[in-house]
Amino acid sequence: MEGLILHNPNPYLSKTPFLHSAFRPQITPNLCCRTLSFSVTCKVKASQDKKPKNVSNKIVLSEAAPPLAEETDNNNGNNTEAEVKSGNGSGLMMKLVKRLPKRILGALSNLPLAIGEMFTIAALMALGTFIDQGEAPDFYFQKYPEDNPMWGFFTWRWILTLGFDHMYTSTIFLAMLSLLGLSLMACTYTTQIPLVKVARRWNFLQSGDAIRKLECSEILPRASVQDLGVVLMGAGYEVFIKGPTLYAFKGLAGRFAPIGVHLAMLLIMGGATLSAAGSFRGSVTVPQGLNFVVGDVLNPSGFLSKPTEAFNTEVHVNNFYMDYYDSGEVKQFHSDLSLFDLNGKEVMRKTISVNNPLRYGGFTIYQTDWGFSALQILKNDEGPFNLAVAPLKINGDKKLYGTFLPVGDVDSPDVKGISMLARDLQSIVLYDQEGKFVGVRRPSSKLPIDIDGMKIEILDAIGSTGLELKTDPGVPVVYAGFGALMLTTCISFLSHSQIWAIQDGTVVIVGGKTNRAKVEFPEEIDSLLDRVPEIIEPSHNGLNNNDA
Repeated sequence: MEGLILHNPNPYLSKTPFLHSAFRPQITPNLCCRTLSFSVTCKVKASQDKKPKNVSNKIVLSEAAPPLAEETDNNNGNNTEAEVKSGNGSGLMMKLVKRLPKRILGALSNLPLAIGEMFTIAALMALGTFIDQGEAPDFYFQKYPEDNPMWGFFTWRWILTLGFDHMYTSTIFLAMLSLLGLSLMACTYTTQIPLVKVARRWNFLQSGDAIRKLECSEILPRASVQDLGVVLMGAGYEVFIKGPTLYAFKGLAGRFAPIGVHLAMLLIMGGATLSAAGSFRGSVTVPQGLNFVVGDVLNPSGFLSKPTEAFNTEVHVNNFYMDYYDSGEVKQFHSDLSLFDLNGKEVMRKTISVNNPLRYGGFTIYQTDWGFSALQILKNDEGPFNLAVAPLKINGDKKLYGTFLPVGDVDSPDVKGISMLARDLQSIVLYDQEGKFVGVRRPSSKLPIDIDGMKIEILDAIGSTGLELKTDPGVPVVYAGFGALMLTTCISFLSHSQIWAIQDGTVVIVGGKTNRAKVEFPEEIDSLLDRVPEIIEPSHNGLNNNDA
């Protein structure tokens, strides 16, 4: 092209493999030909295999031979295999995968195998949701008896032998997670990393016929490769020019995204494994006003479970109360808790409720249930007396509590007394010695009731709070994995687009391809080529007439 001027103050730089140039074309509109002025900042490269680290908004002009072409790698399986051998992997797990034999790597990276592993894990999770977890063996003996097997064969022997009573810590479930993790790492190492390495290489196509065979190709009859490079650079492409040839690409992050997706899935599975094998869980029902120690409630779930100093924390239940709907049904229940350290100092106090837990020192306390602990009464203005309340199951009623106030000789085998029943903490139903209904009283109503010549006043209904405690070190890892999975999944939709061009006289042959956006890419190419300026040949006759 006429008018290509490179200002090079150092004669030794003419032998360097790469010239990194950030340039601004200066076009004189009134002249028949254009002059492009380049301000060139050059750096000597020791080896042509080292690519420039910062190529954003730059065009690279090279007179040296380009690195290995992408077509060579695609057509020669040995080159790709060499890339696999020379790769360092990412992290310790990738190094371990690298040491596996090729046949094992090939089998693990098989896509149908990975899909089968995911379906198996999903089926085990569904089965774990269906089967009650963590129950005593007697529970499974009764629910899955051998004389009436579920589906004709499924009995308690399957559950207890395979560990389905603790599905998410069972050997088969953890083994499937490990196998899927190995498949993901093998696929990343043998497929995704080589693809990224190939995509990062810039290469030039040396013939117009090769460019015309691409997915999308056009011919510019009067144009310049340098002008095309400027337009592509403005559209966000990384542009490389060697002599009459051009190579440009953008969206390389889309090539890295599958690796990120695999790593995110490994994080999720690693966090789930850590939760299954390294957590503590426990539940307790504590009457109002009593204490318990966290370490006495929590039980380890696996070999990675390690107690901490926070397990010495003492929890005191200051108060327990419930909210009710207008219909009288329980709406919400609350526990006012105080936490004390070994020195008896209160380190935290909080009122928890369902979906509003307390977190401290790595453990979490959830409000999960409630109960009836005791009934406080006055008998003929004497007392108060605390009557223990026990849960009852009558006609399938899940929440029914009762207590008994003996009358007369308590040592008599035919002792009689006053019965009191309640479904919640807001009303008490009373019956006389013959079992006849007497009346209903609310705690703290200060309204006594006469039963068989005795005056009974109900002072308070003391509830019990049902708490669940757990430590789960895998939760932050799982959350980070899901966050990375969402991000990398979105990035994976970015198209990796490549454009090649060659100058043939005044004609520029342009072609390109993309891995996604097959419909939008030709439209983008047409829009970019419309912005390439056209070279106008000078008219000598016109100049002579003007001079005359």
